[in-house]
Amino acid sequence: MRRKAAIPSKNVLRLLNTGATVLVSSGQGRKRSVLAVAWQMPASIDPPLVVVSIGRQRYSHVVMKRARAFVINIPTESELPLVRTSGTVSGWETDKFEGHGITPEPAATLAVPRVAECPAHVECRLVRTHRCGDHTLFVGEVTGAFAISGFMGTRLRIGGRAKMLHHMGGEVFHLPGPRVRM
Repeated sequence: MRRKAAIPSKNVLRLLNTGATVLVSSGQGRKRSVLAVAWQMPASIDPPLVVVSIGRQRYSHVVMKRARAFVINIPTESELPLVRTSGTVSGWETDKFEGHGITPEPAATLAVPRVAECPAHVECRLVRTHRCGDHTLFVGEVTGAFAISGFMGTRLRIGGRAKMLHHMGGEVFHLPGPRVRM
């Protein structure tokens, strides 16, 4: 048996791959925001529910609670600069849609912005929040989902047009590698 070393508590969550990194946008008028989020997941098929975990100190936290809606924008490798900006620039100090190369476009089913550069979007009406330590879980019911032609068929074609980013900690991201069949 191999010997195992203890992992510092601040690094424990890096053991868990939380899925693709997304850009969560929300807000109305001048009170809007976009944030890079790695902590997201599906929660229910019927009704379709998703969860994003947002730090309570984030500007997006305030905006999402006020708007009662949000969009999960799916970036790919080519949107990495937008992911970096969304994750490192503070919404408390600047509108990330202004002067940062992030273009807002109206969502199709809700009165909140989407990120135009992203090839896919999941629009959500906020149905519940749950405080978890220093974060809040935002539970959204999907009101619509949209993607550019060819982004996905009956299955998500990861490694094709869907080279979705996975945050590995700090400034490190991983792209999907070759497919493996079982």
